[in-house]
Amino acid sequence: MESNAVVWFRKGLRIHDNPALDYACRGSSHIFPVFVLDPRYLHPDPSAFSLGSARAGLNRIRFLLDCLLDLDSSLRNLGSRLLVLKGHPEPASVICQILKDWNIRKLCYEFDTEPYGQARDRQVTDFASQLGIEVFSPVSHTLFDPAEVIKKNGGRPPLTYQSFVALAGKPPDPLAKTYSELPPVGNVGNVELLNIPTIEELGYKDIEQEEFSPFGGGESEALRRLKEVLKDKEWVANFEKPKGDPSAFWKPATTVLSPYLKFGCLSSRYFYHCLHSVYLTVGKHTSPPVSLVGQLLWREFFYTVAFGTPNFDQMRGNKICKQIPWKDDDKLLVAWREGRTGYPWIDAIMIQLKKWGWMHHLARHSVACFLTRGDLFIHWEKGRDVFERLLIDSDWAINNGNWLWLSCSAFFYQYHRIYSPISFGRKYDPDGKYIRHFLPVLKDMPNEYIYEPWTAPLSIQKKANCIIGKDYPRPVVVHDKANKECRKKMGEAYGKVGSVEEEDNVAASESTAKQKRKRRT
Repeated sequence: MESNAVVWFRKGLRIHDNPALDYACRGSSHIFPVFVLDPRYLHPDPSAFSLGSARAGLNRIRFLLDCLLDLDSSLRNLGSRLLVLKGHPEPASVICQILKDWNIRKLCYEFDTEPYGQARDRQVTDFASQLGIEVFSPVSHTLFDPAEVIKKNGGRPPLTYQSFVALAGKPPDPLAKTYSELPPVGNVGNVELLNIPTIEELGYKDIEQEEFSPFGGGESEALRRLKEVLKDKEWVANFEKPKGDPSAFWKPATTVLSPYLKFGCLSSRYFYHCLHSVYLTVGKHTSPPVSLVGQLLWREFFYTVAFGTPNFDQMRGNKICKQIPWKDDDKLLVAWREGRTGYPWIDAIMIQLKKWGWMHHLARHSVACFLTRGDLFIHWEKGRDVFERLLIDSDWAINNGNWLWLSCSAFFYQYHRIYSPISFGRKYDPDGKYIRHFLPVLKDMPNEYIYEPWTAPLSIQKKANCIIGKDYPRPVVVHDKANKECRKKMGEAYGKVGSVEEEDNVAASESTAKQKRKRRT
């Protein structure tokens, strides 16, 4: 009797270290590698503020299509192919239908921690169980199983990085298996198979965007980039966040592997294993939380807290989130989103985000602080929505976790510490090369005025062909005054009853601090 298995790709768009694919191949006469085009993710939404769907900007959609093309190529090299299906009315119902049509005995897919994925997968799993189909859903998008870490912590997610690391332990090794061929694809019957669509075929025509992300998607590109990173063993060993130049753009001062981890083109376990191999060869190296391994553990921390916290992606109903009376100002929000705040450092970052779908983590910190507790006092959820749409590495757990952190709504509470929209960028790029690239209207502004062009005399502005208030906007707020008001409001909010678990957070932070002091003495 034939044994047919489906490998349902969503994230985990790779061949290496793919437990779902490995299990599907075991004892199967045919495997059906499937990807379902999700209309909520891909179909154009004309009402959105940027080109893209209801859920994603065009850069991330392009990146995903690159990933699918590369995965299909890899599967074809192994005697298989990617079966692309239309996700109408939605992906779960399509998967349920093919389970019946193709006489599937085994369904394999990578475990998804996000609320949308959890609901979708429950629907499919319940249906498969009714048909007697075996379901295998391994944890392989993360180093650890968030549910297991939470269980170790008495059923509650650890709310500090240090407590998470202590609980998590050592991650499992990646699968070492390689393939020379895969079981063939079985008979698909009358099911309509699609080619991987182009941007134009998805309905994105007459695109006016001048510049797109320079980062291409796919497992092959992920492994190539990883190989390049690992060549410089000294850089890997000495990597130390938050050090690094956020203004370096043609050669970013980081790995730029986050988009590949987001889509699962690169296995986090394989990445972790490779980093430890480098550490063994060099001897001396940085350690968590600032090392590259430390950055992977930050990713795991946010995944775990997000998985175990209801309403993690919002302020209301989120028991770990400070209840802060953020103001609602669409005019200021749009100025920030469109790179028209009048602060060149902030605006250049937001333009890079719009054009590339990526920016350095310290650049992200700068604009997030400016929008929330630093200057504009606008709700972190508004900024989160912009990042979620435009970033090619937008990740539900990490994006929400970082906005909670940077707005001092959870995890981090030193709201008086800010990223200056003037001096922070100047520290790294005194000549303003980054600003001149992404804001060419300021390309001829003298160095002394590049971060504060409104202070330039009119004669200088005319000579630079940039009149402030005409060619480039005046600042939407006066930084010193705005920040003073923000600090006052944050202090008032902190003086009131905040999140339900705030006392636990503070206690945990104090405990961690005591442990650090003990280790020093």
